[in-house]
Amino acid sequence: MARFYESVSRTFSEYLLVPNLTTKECYTENVQLKTPLVKFKKGSTPDISLNIPFVSAIMQSVSNETLAVALAKCGGVSFIFCSQPILEQTEMVRKVKKFKAGFVISDSNVKADDSLEDIIVLKEKSGHSTMAVTHDGASNGKLLGIVTGRDYRLSRDSRDTKVKEFMTPFNRLITGELGISLKKANDIIWSHKLNCLPIIDGEGNLVYLVFRKDYDDHKENPNEMLDNEKRYIVGAGINTRDYTERVPALIEAGADILCIDSSDGFSQWQEDTIKWVKDKYGNSIKIGAGNVVDAEGFRYLAESGADFVKVGIGGGSICITREQKGIGRGQATAVSEVAEARDRYFDETGEYIPICSDGGIVHDYHMVLALAMGADFIMMGRYFARFDESPTKVIKLGNNYVKEYWGEGSNRARNWQRYDSGDSPVMKFEEGVDSYVPYAGKLSDNLGKTLSKLKSTMCSCGSTNIKNLKKTARITLVSSTSIIEGGTHDVILKEKSEY
Repeated sequence: MARFYESVSRTFSEYLLVPNLTTKECYTENVQLKTPLVKFKKGSTPDISLNIPFVSAIMQSVSNETLAVALAKCGGVSFIFCSQPILEQTEMVRKVKKFKAGFVISDSNVKADDSLEDIIVLKEKSGHSTMAVTHDGASNGKLLGIVTGRDYRLSRDSRDTKVKEFMTPFNRLITGELGISLKKANDIIWSHKLNCLPIIDGEGNLVYLVFRKDYDDHKENPNEMLDNEKRYIVGAGINTRDYTERVPALIEAGADILCIDSSDGFSQWQEDTIKWVKDKYGNSIKIGAGNVVDAEGFRYLAESGADFVKVGIGGGSICITREQKGIGRGQATAVSEVAEARDRYFDETGEYIPICSDGGIVHDYHMVLALAMGADFIMMGRYFARFDESPTKVIKLGNNYVKEYWGEGSNRARNWQRYDSGDSPVMKFEEGVDSYVPYAGKLSDNLGKTLSKLKSTMCSCGSTNIKNLKKTARITLVSSTSIIEGGTHDVILKEKSEY
């Protein structure tokens, strides 16, 4: 007969955190949210750590280049969705990697004999208002001048006006010499009230641009996720079908970390994919795997070489895997069991493999519960789909503004590659739905509020970092009536207009 698990399959909503002693060290400004993203050996540090414990889901309606940049600024990482052609996915990755805090290679360049119309077309394509004028229109050509949005007026200037007639010429530019430090370049920008400082070599060729806004952005976003070249860190999803073509293209485009997108990760298809990546690239390329819901699934992927393991099947707000196939497990139970398996594996091997809780988050306090139960970081789709930076448009539905949100297991996504069944390339039934989520505005505004709640809750639990939270958090199971008691009850709420 089948094997029965003795424990009940439970969700985050069935638990509450019990306060611990809040010491004088427990104040929100003192809480550190840094957490490992990839595996590491005992006594060493991980090659990549998150500055906040959040990553965005590998979904068409969530993770594109704009969300990846916004989340990296705040300290998290996005995984660009893979249910699209390889060239389109790699282009999204390249766009993220072009954002660089400091010395930037100019990728919007014109020639002196180009026209204002050429400027307009390039601006619409690149989104850049500052453009270098070089002798050959190349990013490393001899610098002749700079064009900004202040150099022309579309209402008055003819579209066929030559660039050389309205650009700021080289003899009026303040420039820096190649080899200058970023601090010195920023000092020049501030002392001369510049928005952009071109960096040139000894022969007058353009090498880099340094922007005032990059300095400002860094000061406003101290948790930025940056690589060794001060570019934003970005992840990319892959599948177990075309990885031999997709992975090399993503690596060439600059992806910092990969993750297999699948509804069920306890599979030989994932083992083959991980081992192919590791055999070809060694430890230089990081790859996450999943999803799993028990100790055996974790162990299988850990021994296959995964750099992190995703936990959760059927807990996402748009996922209907449990309804369709009867497959899955309550997210709280899955995370806690896999966390125990992760710790046992660490004791046995000296290798710590981070786990990612994927799904089941309804309220912000569920995030703290996930971390307290052993997750190192959390992957979210619905949460990020609500923001300006996600790929979908804002729609008015009745009296409310919403954004579209659909699962990778829905017919709309047409993402049959995520199902490791090894048979014909067709989706025979859906495991996700097509829906809406309430529009919430900018990512940074909403994420800031969420992080404040998370830090405050951790302080109530007596912890100032995630590692300590896992060790000392106290959790209680709640009854259905105590859940009701925890919400608003026995009062008549005022309408907001009465305030």
